[in-house]
Amino acid sequence: MRCPHCGTIEDKVLESRSLANGDAIRRRRECISCSYRFTSYERIDETQFMVVKRDGRREPFDRLKLERGVERALEKRPLSQMQIESLINEIEDESAIASKGSREISSSIIGDLVLKRLGELDKVAYIRFASVYKHFGDLDEFIKEINKVGLGKS
Repeated sequence: MRCPHCGTIEDKVLESRSLANGDAIRRRRECISCSYRFTSYERIDETQFMVVKRDGRREPFDRLKLERGVERALEKRPLSQMQIESLINEIEDESAIASKGSREISSSIIGDLVLKRLGELDKVAYIRFASVYKHFGDLDEFIKEINKVGLGKS
């Protein structure tokens, strides 16, 4: 593994931990040359399943897109990076399971999975994600969604 600090390829593994029900491994590493510590992740590289967009287009599932959306919703929220990584892994796993038969999944199913998980984890992040994902037509729809998750005025 190439050191992100000095670029050499010699390192030692300090700790390994299984993530996402054994589907990924997190490794803490230390560069032999400069002693910089960094984290790497290993996962099985399966053939990608396709995401069917609202307009009918198909594109390969992109984990980075999922990460960006979830991280944006969780920005400045009190969750550790480990919790966020675990959440993303779970959503990716559920999406893959939901697409198994045809190797395709609707973008709306992925969005609903994200909403479900964020609703269980952090209500503010849920509202942030829902405000982009659900394309609210007016303020009343947005207020109804806030009241639905229990963040509105009592």
